[in-house]
Amino acid sequence: MDPGVGVGVSSAFEDGIREKDGPNPRVDADAEQTSEAPNFSCDAEVAFVQVDASLSQEASSADKDGMDIDSESTYSCLNGSSDENSVDSDGENGYTSQDGSSIDHHSLNKDTENGCQSPKTFSGSGNNGPNIVGKQNDQSPGLSSDNQLGMDADDKHVSQTTEAPSSASSGSGQVIKDEAGEYVVPKLGVEFESEDHAYKCYNRYALMEGFSIRKDFVNRSKVTGLVVSRRYTCHRQGYGSIKRDVNVNKPRKETRTGCLAHMTITRQTNGKYRVIHFETRHNHEFVTPFTAHLLPSQKRISFVEAVEAESAVTPVPDGVPKLGMGFESEDHAYEFYNAYAGRVGFSVRKDYVNRSKIDGAVASRRYTCFREGYRQKDKRGLKVKRPRKETRVGCMAQLVISRQADGRYRVTHFEERHNHELVPACKVRMLRSQKRSVTDQIVESTASGGSNMQPKSLAELLLTGVGIQDFIYDPIDRETRLTSKRVWNIKPDEPESIHQYFQSKKLKDPSFFYAVQCDVDDEMTNFFWADEKMLVDFGDFGDVVCFDSTSRINKEWRPLVLFLGINNHRQILVFGAAFLYDDSAQSFKWLFQTFKRAMSGKTPKTIVSDKDAVISEAIISELPETHHRLCTWQIYQNALKHLSQLVVNSDSFSSDLCGCIYNPDEEDFVNSWKVLLDTYGLWGNEWLHGIFEEREKWALPYRKHIFSAEIDTALLSEDSITSLKKYLKPESHVLQFIKHIGKVVNDWRYKELEANYDMGQHMPRLMGDVIMLKQVREVYTPVIFKTFHQEYENCLNIVINQCIDTVSSVEYKVSTYGQVRQYTVLYSSEDDSVACSCMKFQFVGILCSHALKVLDYRNIKIVPSQYILKRWTRDARA
Repeated sequence: MDPGVGVGVSSAFEDGIREKDGPNPRVDADAEQTSEAPNFSCDAEVAFVQVDASLSQEASSADKDGMDIDSESTYSCLNGSSDENSVDSDGENGYTSQDGSSIDHHSLNKDTENGCQSPKTFSGSGNNGPNIVGKQNDQSPGLSSDNQLGMDADDKHVSQTTEAPSSASSGSGQVIKDEAGEYVVPKLGVEFESEDHAYKCYNRYALMEGFSIRKDFVNRSKVTGLVVSRRYTCHRQGYGSIKRDVNVNKPRKETRTGCLAHMTITRQTNGKYRVIHFETRHNHEFVTPFTAHLLPSQKRISFVEAVEAESAVTPVPDGVPKLGMGFESEDHAYEFYNAYAGRVGFSVRKDYVNRSKIDGAVASRRYTCFREGYRQKDKRGLKVKRPRKETRVGCMAQLVISRQADGRYRVTHFEERHNHELVPACKVRMLRSQKRSVTDQIVESTASGGSNMQPKSLAELLLTGVGIQDFIYDPIDRETRLTSKRVWNIKPDEPESIHQYFQSKKLKDPSFFYAVQCDVDDEMTNFFWADEKMLVDFGDFGDVVCFDSTSRINKEWRPLVLFLGINNHRQILVFGAAFLYDDSAQSFKWLFQTFKRAMSGKTPKTIVSDKDAVISEAIISELPETHHRLCTWQIYQNALKHLSQLVVNSDSFSSDLCGCIYNPDEEDFVNSWKVLLDTYGLWGNEWLHGIFEEREKWALPYRKHIFSAEIDTALLSEDSITSLKKYLKPESHVLQFIKHIGKVVNDWRYKELEANYDMGQHMPRLMGDVIMLKQVREVYTPVIFKTFHQEYENCLNIVINQCIDTVSSVEYKVSTYGQVRQYTVLYSSEDDSVACSCMKFQFVGILCSHALKVLDYRNIKIVPSQYILKRWTRDARA
């Protein structure tokens, strides 16, 4: 507020009071000067609408850069947010004098006993509007300095008039019409129908010029409460508070420059508001037309319009927050935003809260993305051996709510853009806010349950199932029950033991997933489960899945089936496990449906399974978009069982069989198969004859176009799977077997931790100072780099035999030195793409030696980014 704008108190002193910076304007006894509660914002572009009358600010807007939160509100920074937020006084500041004493830079003149006489009015000089001289009995202090306000009240106790200056006649001004209504271009002497009309017109003028406006102060009649006069200023008026910034680690960017541009209006006897002061000069640059809509005052107008639209017609919520959307409480707003975050793929953090000092109620609150802000530097520095992973990236996605006069909370700001990748649907349930939401809902359901007897613990609630079905899935799937009786024998107490064990796991970990299918007699028959780590693993490496069901071969074993995968170290992962005491197509369809539900609808690109018509039918039915092929590893395991006599009697049979089955070249595969049959006299074996007829479904040379990440080779080297099946016999209790499965899985997970640690401690050796090898060594995990390194060594022995130019690419014929077999490599110079007829990249995800030779021939010394799959990199889980 300009120091020259003041109010003289005539009854306090015989000769009147003048402020140092200039004379004080005249105010009637029934008019009080108030500065209303500000509309506040969390930053320069976010406007908060503060309507809580309990929040007030007793400070001059010219001396303070915004209202300090601790004056009438409590600042709460949750979840370790490093940002300190303060409220910007981009709205109205209200000042109320109760005793006629001087308030800040404005002194208030009141005559409590005598009414004011009609003042004399004369024109002032410059662009400052009329100067007013008032009479009160024999004392009439005059007002003539710059930045003074003439104030008139039309009630019974006040009789003041203000004549328009000669430069503009009363009520004159250019009127602009558009779809929203009439707008008068502000000028000195122009009259507006209401103060709201004046604000809208000045704000529209500010929008066209490129600045934001602030409601600086207001004078109200003490009798009627009507606005007597008001001043609107540029948002860069005044200067920021120095005291507040001293103790702030990250001070806000200074936005105030002491700009004097403003418009002052006063109420006339006809009820209209006249411009008595209009300063157009600014001391700062304007914003561009493209960003003008982001100015705080413009966003505030948008908020008001949104509230009016929402109040007039309440649309059906579509789950996406909108400006002006209302909520009954802050908790409802949080639940709505968290549900939206769950669908989009991020976690929500409660960033800060403003509370009323009077009743403690929440005046405004901001919810942010969990990756908002930046982590503060650890004071321990390099002393930290295992620093936490950095998760904050300064994301600005947020939702701001503010309490309105009707007690409801409305959205005053919503930013939906994120600066990072969102979490896939299969991993959303692991986000902190989503896990907390499920737990809170269960607890609330417990407290509001219809039962007269309160359960002693949440475990009892889970066991009884009271009130949970509205919030989480029903683990016992009765809708898809079998139409027949289960075919596998099971001990009478084992189904209930399994069910209760899974319930206890669910209690400890809300992300634990399990489901149960019943048979026609409502007996629990099939069980599926997956813990939180399995769900995370599938989100990172679920592109290829091996469905291992070989335990079904022996009816005396427990019918365990596993969903397996491999990580970026080529180590085994378990995505889920199941007991299937029925092997009908209906059971397998239920299993694949449940697996897809556990993974939040995400399906693998490729699934490999055992040779079984029922399984194939279920996969085609439930996973139609997934490539299906038979698992070479399981073919090999089944061959060892069918030819167990040869395995025992011959030391070389197993290795010869493995070399034949895993041969990647079609011609070599067929020749080695014939040699195997000749050597061991197996031409009459029907089982071998049958699988050879279906070789295109499982043999590697025939499935190269389908990405498999070489999962067959990884499974072949994993002895733990074979050892796990030693415990399938039902001598021990089923819970002991389930716990043994957990132990084996934990052992595999520990191997990954060891591999990650070793990867950070040692770098693989290079064959020489090669740029490409240096590049991929920094990117690939050591085991993948080893494979690539071997391909690069092989490419040194590759020769280019022929080069043929085509319309869109160049075709190269290449071969290994001294060998006859040739491979065709197509190269395109537009994007440096290569495609080899051996299809190693399509099948494994690593460039072959033939493609590397062509890249080197084209003087391309680094691997193009499109040929580095994230699943093989060190940051595959990032």
